Amino acid sequence: MNLSGKPVAALTAFYKVPPERLVVVHDELDLPFGAVRLKLGGGDNGHNGLRSITQALGTRDYYRVRFGIGRPPGRMDPAVYVLRDFSAAERKDLPFFIDRAADATETLITSGLAEAQNLYHAELPG
Repeated sequence: MNLSGKPVAALTAFYKVPPERLVVVHDELDLPFGAVRLKLGGGDNGHNGLRSITQALGTRDYYRVRFGIGRPPGRMDPAVYVLRDFSAAERKDLPFFIDRAADATETLITSGLAEAQNLYHAELPG
């Protein structure tokens, strides 16, 4: 994910997909585990993959489906946290949350950002 910018840019060029039609699904430390938030554009918030994609595309104007993974406990390094295995409790709920993120992505594509936000931002996971 950290170096995904060049492959994403190559695919969008090959398939002639403008950046404003691109949807990037990514993990988000600043959301509780399982929460889904959607937006168009914005900064990378320290996310190396988003930074790479933004640099390769030359724009921040692409859709993001943010999947919450929560903050690391204590003083754990965020890089270690995002690469660790999910806990047993998280693994139990993960299929539901992945389906929910996929549904949010489908709604974004078929019905637009406002509709997807209305449906998935109001609903809390769990």
